[in-house]
Amino acid sequence: MKAIKDLFDSHSSTTTETRPHPFWVMVRKEISGHIRSWRFLVLLLLILLTFWGSISVALSNIREVVADAKDPDRLFLYLKLLTTTEGTLPPFHVFLNFLGPIVGISLGFDAINSEQQNGTLTRIMAQPVYRDNLLLSKFVSALTLVGSLLLTLSLLMIGGGILITGVLIEAEEVFRIFSFTVLCTVYVGFWLGLSILLSIIFKQASTSALTAIGIWLFFTVFYQIIIDFLAGTVIPAANEFSQTDVIRYNKLILNLLRLSPSQLFTDATTTLLIPSVRSLGPITMEQMAGAIPSPLPLRDSLMIVWPQVSGLIAATMMCFAASYYLFMRREIRG
Repeated sequence: MKAIKDLFDSHSSTTTETRPHPFWVMVRKEISGHIRSWRFLVLLLLILLTFWGSISVALSNIREVVADAKDPDRLFLYLKLLTTTEGTLPPFHVFLNFLGPIVGISLGFDAINSEQQNGTLTRIMAQPVYRDNLLLSKFVSALTLVGSLLLTLSLLMIGGGILITGVLIEAEEVFRIFSFTVLCTVYVGFWLGLSILLSIIFKQASTSALTAIGIWLFFTVFYQIIIDFLAGTVIPAANEFSQTDVIRYNKLILNLLRLSPSQLFTDATTTLLIPSVRSLGPITMEQMAGAIPSPLPLRDSLMIVWPQVSGLIAATMMCFAASYYLFMRREIRG
C-alpha cells in the first residue's frame, strides 16, 4: 500500500510541475479566440491590402527615387519602400498612423464588459487565477498578435524586395525596420490599453467603443485644429518678435501638439525611416552652420526619438495602471 501511495504522490507531483501557469493558459485562449473571430480576420485583410497597395506604389516609383538619389552609396532602398509615394496612396507608416488606433480599439473595447455581460467573468474568477493575470492576459495576447503581424509584414517586405530588386539589405536598414516595427507595436499598445480601460469603466461594449473612437478622432483631427486656433489668437504676429522668440513659440506649439499620440508616432517614424532627418523642431541658422548633409547613424536617430517613444510607453503604462486599479476594486459577483 505504501508503494502504491508513493506512486500516486510522485505522479501528482510530476503533473503539478509540468502544468502550465494559468496566465499563459489564458493568453493562449485569448489568442485563439482572436484568430478565430471575424473581427480580427477583417482587420488582417485591411492591413494586408493597405500594405500591398503602399508597397506596390513604392516599387513602381523606386527607379525614379534611385535616379534622383544624391548619394547612391547610402540609398537605403528598403527604407524607401516604406516612405516612397506618388500621391495616389500614402506610405505605409502613414497608413499605420490611421489603422493602428483602429486595430487597438477593435481588439480591446469589449475585453472586460463582454465577459461580464456573457456571465463568463464570474466563472473565470471562480477559478484559482488572479485578477491581474486576467487583465494582463487580455493585453499581452492582443499585443502579441499585433507584433507578430507587423514583424511578418516587415520580413515579407524585405524578402520580396530582395527577390524583385536583387539588392541586398544593409544591416542599418534591418535595425531601422525592426525599430519601426517595435514602435508601431507600442503605438497600437497605447490604444489597446486605453480601450481596455474604457471596457472596465463602461458596462456596455458599444459605449466603450464609441468613447474610444471619439478620443481617437479628437486627437487625430480636432486637437491640431484647436492648437492652431489658439496659436493664431494668443500668439501675436511673427514680425513683432525676434528670431529667438519665434523659435520659442514654435517649440511651445510643437510641445502642445506632442500631447497627441499620433503626433508622437509621426515624429518617431519619420526620424527612423528617413535617416536624413536631423531634428524634430525649429533650429536657427547658427545651429545649421557647419552641419554636413549626411544621414544620421541609427544611434543618433534613436536618441532623437527616445522622448516620443518614452511618452508612448508612459501613456500606455498609465492606462494599464488605471485599468488595474479599477478592475481590482470592481464588484464582479452575479
